[in-house]
Formats: sequence, C-alpha cells, structure tokens
Amino acid sequence: MSRDAASAFEKLVDIVSALRAPDGCPWDRDQTSASLLPFFLEEVYEVIESVDNQNWEEVKEELGDILLHVVMQALIAEENGFFKLDQSLNHVSEKLVRRHPHVFGDAKADAAFEAKQNWEATKHKEKNRSSRLDGVPKTLPALVRSQRLQQKASYAGFDWDKVEHVWDKVHEEIQELKEAQSADTKAHMEEEIGDVLFAVVNLARFLEIPAEDALRKANQKFTDRFALVEQELQRRGKSVEDSSLKEMDKIWNEVKHGTN
Repeated sequence: MSRDAASAFEKLVDIVSALRAPDGCPWDRDQTSASLLPFFLEEVYEVIESVDNQNWEEVKEELGDILLHVVMQALIAEENGFFKLDQSLNHVSEKLVRRHPHVFGDAKADAAFEAKQNWEATKHKEKNRSSRLDGVPKTLPALVRSQRLQQKASYAGFDWDKVEHVWDKVHEEIQELKEAQSADTKAHMEEEIGDVLFAVVNLARFLEIPAEDALRKANQKFTDRFALVEQELQRRGKSVEDSSLKEMDKIWNEVKHGTN
C-alpha cells in the first residue's frame, strides 16, 4: 500500500510538472503561489463539507485536489529557487519525529493532552517565540482562532480546572452584555458580545467540541429548517412576505419537532 501511494504521488508530480512545462497548459503555467490561494481555500472548505456530509467518495476526490495544490505550490517554489518538494517533505518528517518524543524518544505521554503539551512546548522552543500564544494566524476564522488561542494557553497550564467555572464565566459575560445594552453604548455592547462569544468558545473547548464546526452545523440546520418553512408556506399558497411571524414561528416549531 505504501509503495502504491508513493508511485501515485510520483505520477502526480510528473503530471503537474508537465502542465507547468513550456509546452504545457497556459493556465497552469500562469499560476503563482499567490494566485492559487483562493482556489486552495475553496478546496479546503470542500473537504470540510464532504467530511460533514460523510461522503467519503467526495472526501477522496477533494483530498486529491488538496494534494494537487501542494504539489503545484512546491513546484512553483522550486522554479523560483526557494526550495524543493523533497525538502518540504523531509522537513515535516523531521518535525514529526522531533515533536513526538513520547513516540520516538524517551518522553512520556499517557494522554492526548500530554502529547499535545509536548508538541507545543517543543514548537515554542524551536521557533524561539516570546509568547506561548504566538503562531496562531490572525487570518483564521475568528471562532477557530479563539479556540486555538485558548488551547495554547491551556497547554501552558493557564486553564480552568472545572467546567462549572467556565459556565460561571459564560453567565458573567452575558450579564455584562445585558448591562452594556441597558447603557446603550454601542462600543461597549460590541466588546461584551465579543466576550460572550469568547466565553462560549471556551466552553466548547472545555467540552472538546470545535466551536467552528458546531456553528457551521447550526447554520446548516437553520438553513434546512427555514427552507422547510418556505416549502410549507408555498404548499399553503403563501410566501414569506405575506405571512405573519406568528404563522412562520408555528410552522418552525412543527418542523423542529418533526410534526409538520
């Protein structure tokens, strides 16, 4: 199996090299590291969607598309004299060994949390960073970045010891938001909403639930249910515009409880 994967990967590299060649595809030749980024981001989200849908045929296809981008980026870098693909592969292999001393060395890690602590501690030293929170990209979606910052703080030992304390923080931030609303100060309300979201993300992290995934699924659930409300209204010969909130809310609850 490993030899088959290696052979298939080498074939992909050869194909992409042919596409980038002077007599290859004009579009592929025109691509740069920067121009590929929007397409790469789209492919990542397609992987996420496929996993959410548990459509493994699509996952297989989308992972191939991700590998295509990896190879294309590496070949562009090699053409510009930055680095070669094998250097990138060797680098990640060496990093995996170095940051898993509990597997490839004498360190101990009896749980996933301890293993991640080893990783973060080693990475912090390697990068010579000033803060344990450094290294989380500012361009990440806000929920993802929030959870990653909290995780990094936790691996450094800065964390609640009981979930009840996290709940207390959530309720505290909600109360502060209510007070900010009463004061009717826009900037203060914005700040407190941020604090509420940060506290809820912290609760999600404590419960080992990715906040971004949870919200994405909630978005889809809302979309699906609202579509059913629209369909029911259409069945009644009505539209959203000429329906009351009370009528739509009644249908919503029927859809929610599966009675529609």
